[in-house]
Amino acid sequence: MTGTTPAPFTAADYRARMDRAVRSAADAGLAGLLVAPGPDLVWLTGYTPTAITERLTVLVLAPGRDPVLVVPTLEAPDAEQAPGAPALTLRDWTDGTDPYAVTAGLLDDRGRFGISDNTWAMHLLGLQRTLPGTSYAALTDALPMLRAVKDKAELDLLAAAGAAADQAFEEIRKLPFAGRRESDVGRDLAALLRRFGHEQVDFTIVGSGPNGANPHHEVGDREIRPGDMVVLDFGGLKGGYGSDTTRTVHVGEPTEEERRVHDVVRAAQEAGYQAVRPGAACQDVDRAARAVIADAGYGAYFIHRTGHGIGVTTHEPPYMIEGEEQPLVPGMCFSVEPGIYLPGRFGVRIEDIVTVTEDGGRRLNNTTREMVTVD
Repeated sequence: MTGTTPAPFTAADYRARMDRAVRSAADAGLAGLLVAPGPDLVWLTGYTPTAITERLTVLVLAPGRDPVLVVPTLEAPDAEQAPGAPALTLRDWTDGTDPYAVTAGLLDDRGRFGISDNTWAMHLLGLQRTLPGTSYAALTDALPMLRAVKDKAELDLLAAAGAAADQAFEEIRKLPFAGRRESDVGRDLAALLRRFGHEQVDFTIVGSGPNGANPHHEVGDREIRPGDMVVLDFGGLKGGYGSDTTRTVHVGEPTEEERRVHDVVRAAQEAGYQAVRPGAACQDVDRAARAVIADAGYGAYFIHRTGHGIGVTTHEPPYMIEGEEQPLVPGMCFSVEPGIYLPGRFGVRIEDIVTVTEDGGRRLNNTTREMVTVD
């Protein structure tokens, strides 16, 4: 990262994304895409309604047609201010009229459409009722890689978010842990993420001692004690793009076993990272990390996938898991986060966000992966 502020996306950027989405839909045999408020709409248009209500808002993308955003009339002024608005047509509807009839006029009445996963059931059912000859597929199933390959501007934003999360870790490790509750450290982490530019904090996991053996423990009222391993997993959105990093620290000097487990996880994380290269399958990253842990005798204690994609959300496709044969492509970004979880005792996880380059991978988190001790 250069330290400069990444430039904002332009209407041309959003138009290029919508064009790409239409081509992807056609390649998948779809008549078009219907995108409700949520991360897909943000990525395609830059528009987030001030309040998501029962009123229908939907972006309609179809081959051979200009993009159309159907919005309630009272929300049209806000939609007109979205950075992607110049690249589309707004079609508003007023209370008392049928928004599904408005939308139906934009659709092939026999078509199969991709529809964003977070579309409300009432809206999908309304469309099906109005156009009974249509059918729908969730975007996660139909176009799982729609947002997966990032352009340079997106990579700059992800790098900036990763650097901010790194700054938060460097500061949290200076603070006292022993005698404080997990929730206290979690609040400190959230405050640090905001200090370093995050507009949204999605999670602050602080798993001390036996709580660290639960990968998604988040925070509790347990008092952190000398001799505890503490899993710190935190992230959110900065500039609209996600951060997500994990480091496991130790309160005071670790035992030989604790150090050994940490070393195994560190070696597994390195192996997963080294497996990142164009053309490799997503599952190859999982296999590389998992083999190190299994060979060390801890295979039964690595109980989750090795990674997940990240972008305008902190979890999105692709997933680094056995059975996922999707090839890695330059511009993909995802976590590499193996762990070992010993029930009732402690857990260790180490996580970086990694982007695929032309000849390998590049980490977007660069704090030490060695054992860190805290007070």
